[in-house]
Amino acid sequence: MHTLELPGRILFLSADPLLVERQLAGADLALDAARPLRDDISTDEITPIRVLTLFDERLGRCPYVGFKAGDRCPIGTDAVRAGGFSVTVAGSRYGKGSSREHSPVAEREAGIRLVIAERFERIYRQNADNVGLFTSTDFGLIERIRRGEAITIDELVAGRDALAAAILRAGGLLRYGRSRMTVLQPASPATDRPLTLTEKILARHLLQTPDAPPTLQPGGGAFVRADWRFIHEYYTGMAAHLLGQEFGAELALHEPASVLMFEDHLSYAGRSPLHQQGGLVDGVLSLSRAHRDFAARFGLHDHGYLPEGGSEGISHALMAERYALPGQVVAGTDSHTPHSGALGCLAFGVGTTDLANSLVTGAVRLTVPASLRIELLGTLPVGLTAKDIVLHLLALPAIRAGSGLGKVFEFCGPVVRALGIDERATLTNMTAELGGFSGIVAPDDETVRFLRERRGVELTIEAWMRSDAGSSYADTITLDCSDLTPMVAAPGDPGLGRPLAALTERPRVDIAYGGSCTAGKREDFDHYHAVLAWAAARGLHVAPTTKLYLQFGTVDVREHCIARGYLAAFEAVGAELLQPACGACANCGPGSSTRSDEVTISAINRNFPGRSGPGQVWLASPPTVAASAIAGEVVSFEELQALHR
Repeated sequence: MHTLELPGRILFLSADPLLVERQLAGADLALDAARPLRDDISTDEITPIRVLTLFDERLGRCPYVGFKAGDRCPIGTDAVRAGGFSVTVAGSRYGKGSSREHSPVAEREAGIRLVIAERFERIYRQNADNVGLFTSTDFGLIERIRRGEAITIDELVAGRDALAAAILRAGGLLRYGRSRMTVLQPASPATDRPLTLTEKILARHLLQTPDAPPTLQPGGGAFVRADWRFIHEYYTGMAAHLLGQEFGAELALHEPASVLMFEDHLSYAGRSPLHQQGGLVDGVLSLSRAHRDFAARFGLHDHGYLPEGGSEGISHALMAERYALPGQVVAGTDSHTPHSGALGCLAFGVGTTDLANSLVTGAVRLTVPASLRIELLGTLPVGLTAKDIVLHLLALPAIRAGSGLGKVFEFCGPVVRALGIDERATLTNMTAELGGFSGIVAPDDETVRFLRERRGVELTIEAWMRSDAGSSYADTITLDCSDLTPMVAAPGDPGLGRPLAALTERPRVDIAYGGSCTAGKREDFDHYHAVLAWAAARGLHVAPTTKLYLQFGTVDVREHCIARGYLAAFEAVGAELLQPACGACANCGPGSSTRSDEVTISAINRNFPGRSGPGQVWLASPPTVAASAIAGEVVSFEELQALHR
């Protein structure tokens, strides 16, 4: 019987930095002595942006260097490897946030063989499987490991789906794919019951594989044929490295015409304090070279940099604007790939190995998700946006506890039907923060209008493109939006939402940032303009102590703003306009903080520690960000108007 070799020590990621430092200095702790364990450890903390220029064994120097306990980051470069650890233990919702596979790779390369946590985020755990890093929610293993007992592979994969178990036994996904996925055929799952829209899409894309019988049963492992696969420059080098190791010169891609590449994260690295001061620019150039070399080698279409600076657009935003269609499957190396679910397709984020395997086989791995029905009732008050809805949902106790983990959020109801596709995309985009597998909205007349006007596509909505009456949901969350007020999320986690009116002390604002995939769309800029044109008409400017950045999500958004005449108002109030890129959202450009005492109000999707620099980031809607820039403190547009009557 095969066992997992665990020759090293156990590292408890405690919420107390002194306990972490004691372990790094050589002390071994028992579980009770290490409590409380840190919950909600994000991949931004396991491998911060500053280490993502690495994509091979060098990552082993860096796991947990952004991990925050108390008010500091106690784990430095080489500390895990030097400490001889082979097991990591943490609290709930481990690995939330970005889809970056750098995190489990860094852990594995540092000597970690097993991660134990109360609960794992979907993408992190799948990425760990794919690189051969074992994960478990069984805290009973800890004492056994301390006693030196053998831990068998069988018990570590018990309770996992058959596909996950087979991948782990094979030593990772690429080895599994090479030996077990040479010939794939469409599957015919049983569909003799009412189905959700997600189940219908899956049924049309499921593949027959040796260890994944065709099933629509939630929790089952499966492979699906993807209509579109995409990758961006942070992951291409790692994918090429992994594929080169496994296939060498024999490497060939499956249907390269359905593979898209994007350079969207690093086009402003030359103005990024993190990259400039951290000596990371050479690494950025190396990533770009690896990305472009791979595109050229296989003749892949690359949406690259603009001559005037910036990029053509953020990957998943461009997918919705130019490529994705209702009923399709879209897989991309970004946790916000669900953005395109606003069009009625199943779009989801995957890790580098998942994408690399799909490049060779055409198949994308997933765990069949359950659906969570989100009914948005009533009428959304004037001035409120989809971002306010999401921040409210994120703060719900059930969502905070993880009820949405791994599920598809199906948004429906009169409020959803009244929203444009850009606003729907905010809902589906931020299912990444809600812990979901994806988000989806059934196509309707608004979808038809969007595709016709934006892309010249004439869509006929087919009868199957909706959930059946009586289809099964894991749960239903009903929200009457009529009583919603502007929301913000306090620094540290998107789930720390609260009504803005409940903030009796208003934070000052050093930086206001409007942009990113979540808030760099046309309708978002309509909101920025409504506030800033009102301010300009009254001779108001961005507060003297505040800097306002507005960054387009795509070139199409920029052209929309030019055509509408928006730029004059933006410039009149003193906003700095930035060309399309992920920018400050990923700590990759202007708008990132440089000091811990700086306060940012931002329309981006997440505010984990260090995400956009060392400062404190409040999340808010586009109108609140613009109004706060004028006021110099966090206010809603309605409050700003009251101040200047």
